[in-house]
Amino acid sequence: MAFGRVHATHGPRIFNFLARMSGSRDLAEDLYQETWIKLALHAPRLAEDTDLAAWLYTVARNLARSERRSAKVRPAGGPIPDDSAYGGASPYEWASANETHARLEQALADLPGPFREVLLLVVVEGLEQERVAVILDLTHDALRQRLARARAKLAESLDQLAKQPRMKE
Repeated sequence: MAFGRVHATHGPRIFNFLARMSGSRDLAEDLYQETWIKLALHAPRLAEDTDLAAWLYTVARNLARSERRSAKVRPAGGPIPDDSAYGGASPYEWASANETHARLEQALADLPGPFREVLLLVVVEGLEQERVAVILDLTHDALRQRLARARAKLAESLDQLAKQPRMKE
């Protein structure tokens, strides 16, 4: 079935995008289901040459933004668990990498929505800038400008987090 192939191809990345946009795994699951329901409902009307990845990210983004506006949801800031392990690393290397990952997730979660979404789509998801411009309904120049500002804000946030004292266990 074509729907199954599309779901298998794009599903995990759409879910990760929604989890990071919402800051909540439970909310991400709800938005994820809504995204696929919208595809099922709109599939018969989509043009044959529709870029399904861009269409799905656009729907997911719009659902996350609507939820944020209606519920005034702010990402919790906790890291979204990563399924990959730090195999073979020493305990020190693993702890250091884990702390760095947690700070990066915190800094990303603290960014305003437009900056967070552009970084998630370009850097985390690895989508081409032309595709991201379509998803975000921006010109290519506006996208590049937002991306540059988002990277600067992320660096600033990471600097501030690095200056904070570490939590003791």
